[in-house]
Amino acid sequence: MSSKQLNMVQAINSTLDYALSKNDSVVLLGEDIGRDGGVFRVTEGLQAKYGSDRVIDTPLVELGIVGMSIGMALNGMKPIPEIQFQDFIFTAFDQLVNQAAKLRYRSGGQFNVPMILRTPYGGGIKGGLYHSQSGEAYFAHTAGLTVISPSNPYDAKGLLMSALEYEDPIIFLEPKKLYRSTKIDVPDEEYKVPIGKASVVREGNDLTIVTYGSMVPVVTAAIEKNKVDAEIIDLRTIMPYDGETILQSVKKTGRAMIVMRLREHLVWALKYQHFWQRGLLTILWDQY
Repeated sequence: MSSKQLNMVQAINSTLDYALSKNDSVVLLGEDIGRDGGVFRVTEGLQAKYGSDRVIDTPLVELGIVGMSIGMALNGMKPIPEIQFQDFIFTAFDQLVNQAAKLRYRSGGQFNVPMILRTPYGGGIKGGLYHSQSGEAYFAHTAGLTVISPSNPYDAKGLLMSALEYEDPIIFLEPKKLYRSTKIDVPDEEYKVPIGKASVVREGNDLTIVTYGSMVPVVTAAIEKNKVDAEIIDLRTIMPYDGETILQSVKKTGRAMIVMRLREHLVWALKYQHFWQRGLLTILWDQY
């Protein structure tokens, strides 16, 4: 299997290129994604290759971008909208939470929204208060939305490949800090990373650390520097998360830590804490 050394921007760009070439129903839309290739140049060159009717520069209106994407999805298309920064997604909150996430349920399964909403998120690039937020908790608690965040170029391509076949709305969170931080071998051929399946990045016996996105390399570096025998789990899919992989690891180590780029009091972390309580109580019951 042939491969290339790619960073995350290149891996996502090549996957979008593949999607546009293989499926005429795929349409990209967003602010400055066509002529300029987006703020981070993730879609660079795609409008020139596929035309402005498939890689669409939209006005600065996130509510409209998501609303148009929902309409496209309901009419048999596969829209991949980009919100320029995750911080700006909140003006489209109604369309995402009350429309895209709920249409399958409110229609009794007659309609669904196969949309992949891409957006860069998180800090680490000195972006300031309106370009550094991590808002995954809002969407992880919304029934009907799948939330994904890759931590490396290989997973970025594989998860996006899987998302292309997904029949419900996905929030595809791209850690902007990792866009060009490293290059790794990414296969040229099509491959898929399963949605909802975590990755054991590093095996260990004394502690389970669950993390995702830009915190994966941070945690890995800290563990190696301090010579801790920890098992690191990269969620990859934030919701629905892979509880079985987490539980099996905690059964082995007996200790758990959650590391995420969020405020500590957010209810998102409490969801995992509830899982730990259930999991650890099960372990203690089995052992004693």
